[in-house]
Amino acid sequence: MSSLSPSLREPFAITHATVVIGDANGTTLHDTTVIVGGDGRIERIAPSIATPIPDGYRMLDATGKTVTPGLINAHVHLFSEGRPLNPKMATPRGQRITATIMHSPVGKPYLKARAKASVMTLLRSGVTTIRTLGDVGYEAVELRDRIADGHMVGPRILAAGPLLAIPEGHGAPLIALTGETPEDMARNTRENLAHGVNAIKIAATGGVTDAQRLGEAGSPQMTVDQMRAICDVAHEAGVIVAAHAQSPEGVKRALLAGVDTIEHGSALDDAMIELFRHNPHSLRGWSALIPTMSAGLPMTELGQDVTGITDIQLANARTVVAGMLAGAEDAHDAGLRVGVGTDTAMTFVTQYNTWRELDLLVKRAGFTAAEALHAATLGDAEILGVAGETGSVEAGKAADLLVLDANPLLDLRALKQPALVIADGRPLWHPQVKRFDDIDALLDRAYDE
Repeated sequence: MSSLSPSLREPFAITHATVVIGDANGTTLHDTTVIVGGDGRIERIAPSIATPIPDGYRMLDATGKTVTPGLINAHVHLFSEGRPLNPKMATPRGQRITATIMHSPVGKPYLKARAKASVMTLLRSGVTTIRTLGDVGYEAVELRDRIADGHMVGPRILAAGPLLAIPEGHGAPLIALTGETPEDMARNTRENLAHGVNAIKIAATGGVTDAQRLGEAGSPQMTVDQMRAICDVAHEAGVIVAAHAQSPEGVKRALLAGVDTIEHGSALDDAMIELFRHNPHSLRGWSALIPTMSAGLPMTELGQDVTGITDIQLANARTVVAGMLAGAEDAHDAGLRVGVGTDTAMTFVTQYNTWRELDLLVKRAGFTAAEALHAATLGDAEILGVAGETGSVEAGKAADLLVLDANPLLDLRALKQPALVIADGRPLWHPQVKRFDDIDALLDRAYDE
């Protein structure tokens, strides 16, 4: 394939490709040409034998290769690479110290550089749209705007800024704004919106990473009224709301409040399933599940000598992960909307391994490869409200595309190293990422057994 400029858009055609369009049925087009205009939009998809290449369009011969939509990761953090987090830094005191450093004149430039590096790693690994769900400040908003303005090539970003929590609740104070009353929650939501966020995150329950006592992970931390105040303000602005929820009670409260996505999740009963299907207080009348199995399984399937987590974290993780796996399977069996997010930056959740979440949906939740790829492309796009722009190989949409050496419907590991990533019509040739071979080897052994 001849090369294009990595920064400027120019019209091109990918010819003689196998094209997986991104639907749940795994619709595949053989010997197909995808024509992309100079505006970065897909102009036409048609059989190569009957499709002439317009004058002035560069031809990229993709014989033997597969084209898919770019992946979407609906749950990322940008502050770390995915190496094990220090348990001492997860305590309230540790978070306060870290927050002070990150907001200092020394910390702010580091944080911006770390966030940019994370975004570029995600992109080079094949992720062309991300949603951040818990930022130290508004560094993701700044990156989103730089990318949208054409100052840098990057993925489409939905940026949440700091999540919303109770004092010393999950994520506080490092990546959270805190409050106690519904009025506090509404005010903090407005503050995030005033900073330009286009996503909102709630800590509905305690979490594994910063839990300091047995049972804290999954224990409800917000009332329905507190979360409803957040949802009302966000929805008035047309912004969807995610809720970290790791227990049946936490999930139920968040759904009753009107959240649009449940992050992590739990086993689902009939009443919860019905709320996912028909949620009168959500923005679009339904809610979706983002299981994030990549974030939970390493803590329970790798030894503490490897992960570095505490006994309390491990005990909490076992309970939460069991519920997370059950919830993903329950949601799939019920035909609910299930998306893909990995919780990047958490222990052993690298910025480049989004493909593993698809693999886990197949191995642990009963998905087919086509359903998993759909969840990470058009499914996520519909959940995030960007399906008009991206998520499938379809005329009129942005050219967010991957060119792969093999068909991921036959082996999802084909997604591990794209030959070419195209973001909004801009190509990244031979994209490479910094990999952690020790982490990858451990995860390979844990998940392939």
